[in-house]
Amino acid sequence: MNTLEQHRWNISELEAVNIQQELAQKVIQEDAFNQIHYVAGVDVAYSKSNDKLIAAIVILESESLKLVESVIVEDTVQFPYIPGLFSFRELPPVIKAFEKIKTPPQLVVCDGQGLAHPRRFGLACHLGVLYDIPTIGCGKTKLLGNYNEPEQHRGAQSPLVDNNEIIGSVLRTQKNINPIFVSVGHRISLSTACHWILKLSPKYRLPETTRQADQIVNRTLSLQNPSAT
Repeated sequence: MNTLEQHRWNISELEAVNIQQELAQKVIQEDAFNQIHYVAGVDVAYSKSNDKLIAAIVILESESLKLVESVIVEDTVQFPYIPGLFSFRELPPVIKAFEKIKTPPQLVVCDGQGLAHPRRFGLACHLGVLYDIPTIGCGKTKLLGNYNEPEQHRGAQSPLVDNNEIIGSVLRTQKNINPIFVSVGHRISLSTACHWILKLSPKYRLPETTRQADQIVNRTLSLQNPSAT
């Protein structure tokens, strides 16, 4: 898979913000896809001992959730740690990984934010617009916004709100377990995004896409350097 939108990555903080603001105008917040046969999970992990990072993509069959392909890419951090601009650190190796996959997905779930971002352009939006593919942001923690705690049953949710705007959903994927933070990435509605996250989370708090990608990057880091994870 290759990106349809392109921009430079060796840029300043101001240039990165300008790119976010420009590309944010292209985000589609409604369902714009056909059948989904394969779902990708994307995760990036950093070494604690050096400037290496590992990007992983897993491809799951959408009905069985069976793993059909995985790709791992090792890279070096090129962009500084700046809150709100994580996609400029993490997407370059993710793009390299997407270039290697043989089973193109019809939906991508990112371990991070989509619209639930100060400029409404988190990593899931960024990736979605670059590839013009449906994407969902699924964060373990909240980046910003306010919400009421959802009820304790599986599927309970409450809106995540920032400046009187609904930017995501706080979704409980398992009974009596901490919720996760779901937001639109691109070409999908928030309600459909929550539906898919529940479908991808039959047993655990995190969707299988995130869980399996996370396992792969952490296992790779631990094999390279047992003290790095």
